[in-house]
Amino acid sequence: MIKYLVQDGRYAYIETGSLMSINANVKDINIPSEEHRIDMHPMDLEEFMWALGDDMMMDYVRECFDGRKPLGQSLHRKMMDYLWLYMIVGGMPQAVAEWVESKDFDEVDRTKRNIIALYRSDISKYAKGQEARVTKIFDTIPSQLQRHEKKFKLSALGKGTRGRNVETAFFWLDESRVVNTCLAAAEPSVGLEMKVENASRKLYMADTGLLISHAFTEAAIKAEELYRKLMHDKLEVNKGMLVENLVAQMLRTTGHRLYFFSSYKKTVAEERMEIDFLVPKLVTSSRHNIHPIEVKSTPRYTLTSIERFAKKFDKYVAEPIVLHTSDVKVKDGVIYLPLYMGGLL
Repeated sequence: MIKYLVQDGRYAYIETGSLMSINANVKDINIPSEEHRIDMHPMDLEEFMWALGDDMMMDYVRECFDGRKPLGQSLHRKMMDYLWLYMIVGGMPQAVAEWVESKDFDEVDRTKRNIIALYRSDISKYAKGQEARVTKIFDTIPSQLQRHEKKFKLSALGKGTRGRNVETAFFWLDESRVVNTCLAAAEPSVGLEMKVENASRKLYMADTGLLISHAFTEAAIKAEELYRKLMHDKLEVNKGMLVENLVAQMLRTTGHRLYFFSSYKKTVAEERMEIDFLVPKLVTSSRHNIHPIEVKSTPRYTLTSIERFAKKFDKYVAEPIVLHTSDVKVKDGVIYLPLYMGGLL
């Protein structure tokens, strides 16, 4: 019907729906050439803060980001509180609306679990012939991210699983925007897409709030208790996987495709390194076009991988960026940014 309405010419139209259902319902139908698709992501940190009634703070954060200057202890602490709350509630509009209305983590968790249930329903409805594989991949995402080396292991899907057998399932999850796929690049040169190693990938949940509800079963701990302990860093849990997922979400929402670099040569220590994300500079130059990004969820950390990476790929690498829990600083050619600035890169 929309084809004829568009041809009529009197109105412009906005169509909404999940990508899964749209792709299924328009199969074998010629879409009007006038149609322009807009990718919608979960709400970003700034939109989350707007929902909470703060529509000014992020402007100052952006000013500090542009000038590479610290916010100061008080404002930095306030932004980190916003960030942890955003990580826990997530950016799904229904979950955000529930938090704004009730301030009840149990109700927010219930809302998120309902969304996850809808995802499962869509998998069974639309992933024709791939339902079992897609469900298995979806269910193993938290355990895969829990590992030190977060590359997706096909062995988790069952003995004898081969890449060619599950490629369609990976593609379906990525296309449906349930996950953010991060691909391995063989080297950090311009045109990262041309350097992709398809066999290696990391799968992040598109929304970190959903990842938390997906990772922790309802019976394990009361949501209110779990979330408040996460908020105040009082829970013995791998917070690193949540923070890395959050940065992946920020970068993807900003418009970046996700790439990482990994090298594990057992016999040569200098060749062992993993860079969480690779992001191109805004303006391409003859050399030094790719920023290596390391994500740090605790105050104590080393920069061994970034140092090895910068040495190995000297002509490719722009200033390394460390996203951490502290304020802005620039030291020894490394840019240190607080995690909440991940969405400004």
